[in-house]
Amino acid sequence: MPQGQTPSTPDDGLTTRQRRNRPLVVVHHGAGKGKSTAAFGLALRAWNQGWSIGVFQFVKSAKWRIGEQAALEALGEVHTSTGQGGPVEWHKMGSGWSWSRRAGSEEDHAADALEGWREIQRRLAADTHGFYVLDEFTYPIKWGWIDPHEVAETLSSRPGHQHVVITGRDPHPALIEVADLVTEMTKVRHPFDSGQKGQRGIEW
Repeated sequence: MPQGQTPSTPDDGLTTRQRRNRPLVVVHHGAGKGKSTAAFGLALRAWNQGWSIGVFQFVKSAKWRIGEQAALEALGEVHTSTGQGGPVEWHKMGSGWSWSRRAGSEEDHAADALEGWREIQRRLAADTHGFYVLDEFTYPIKWGWIDPHEVAETLSSRPGHQHVVITGRDPHPALIEVADLVTEMTKVRHPFDSGQKGQRGIEW
């Protein structure tokens, strides 16, 4: 895109401004590192624009507190005290409706994951946030706990101006079809391959 010029102009009846400001569904997937990191980087930009941010983590344990959570929650406090940026909500499924909260059968976990998705649906319908991160959301879809076609329909029909970023490996084709921006992270080399485990400041 030299000088920001798009390769084509669709005949969709929209002005350049209208087309430019359409809300996006973004999918970061693949075997490489950086899917969630990229999503949280976009969340920082969203905060700077003053948008309401909702982060929903679907797999990570409720006991984990990653660096991005601490940073974004601190920015949420900045907003509360100064009005700068936007409000931030961070929901680990394990602290609410997740399978991480208690032991249970796969049916229990599936039901809890589905209720997590139902809450996101309610927020989308109410136009609650301007920017959503559904972190590792591809996994409960892959495991058959959440209907991918229902997800695609919900995202396609969401009201208002709500950006949604989804991360995780092996996204269902229905997600890829509805997404406006899809990036695959491809692993070329990783420290784990040579026996080095995750470290502070890099993985969390």
